Amino acid sequence: MKKSMMVRRMNVKPTVLKLGGSVITDKEKLLTPDLKAIERLAKEISRAKVSSLILVHGGGSFGHPVAERYAIAGGYVDPSQILGFSQTHLAMTLLNSWVMEALISHNIPAVEVHPSSCAVTKAGRIVNMELKPLKKMLKMGFVPVLYGDAVLDSEKGFAILSGDQLVSSLAIKLSACRIIMGADVDGLYTADPKTDSSAQLMDHITLEELKSLKHKIEGAKATDVTGGMLGKMLEVKLAIEHDIETVIVNATKSGRVYKALKGKKVIGTTIEKGETVG
Repeated sequence: MKKSMMVRRMNVKPTVLKLGGSVITDKEKLLTPDLKAIERLAKEISRAKVSSLILVHGGGSFGHPVAERYAIAGGYVDPSQILGFSQTHLAMTLLNSWVMEALISHNIPAVEVHPSSCAVTKAGRIVNMELKPLKKMLKMGFVPVLYGDAVLDSEKGFAILSGDQLVSSLAIKLSACRIIMGADVDGLYTADPKTDSSAQLMDHITLEELKSLKHKIEGAKATDVTGGMLGKMLEVKLAIEHDIETVIVNATKSGRVYKALKGKKVIGTTIEKGETVG
């Protein structure tokens, strides 16, 4: 019986869920988690009972300000940055501990996976990542939890590996069925909804339409060393090219992550590869 359960899990394509840093932290207050949001999201994930799930979260007011202070994203140029690298990683593990506690308290068998210990980048792009433990976790029914992190870089010494790059890379390498991006907006708009009241939500777009919108997508105003919404879309585009459906929902709104995980109709933007014009 146990062996047959494991075989079934091996055949289930995972869902990759990203919880943005702006959703689970107060980005205006240094090192401040949004505990109510984390608790609510843990409940929604638990209720959804996804058979195979990978969770990735952002840094918000934890990783980003520390990384910016020490210019970690730019690579190693000064010995003082070594301690800054450690402090950036520590900040992310602190935030991760809040997320892990909430998940486990809701009976989710979550296990944290530190990107700094299993991934190496070159000029900021993943070139090597040990996936065997992740595959084994999924096979056994665990929920691997990763996050944006400071990692070693073969060219720059070190770099920031964004949660968005992790999402896209893991989705491709682990043959995910879909990606759910939990953001602090309802989805993709025709303009920035935070500054333009005439902006309209696009509920469904293709990869080609996404590429044409690239120049309209603006980065976040708050400190974000990983590129804001533009960075997210450039990263997720790689997964969509591999025919992995991506749904963007507002994770600050109750019930939307749950609906997305269950495959129910939800306010948001669905991005698909679409037809190839020959």
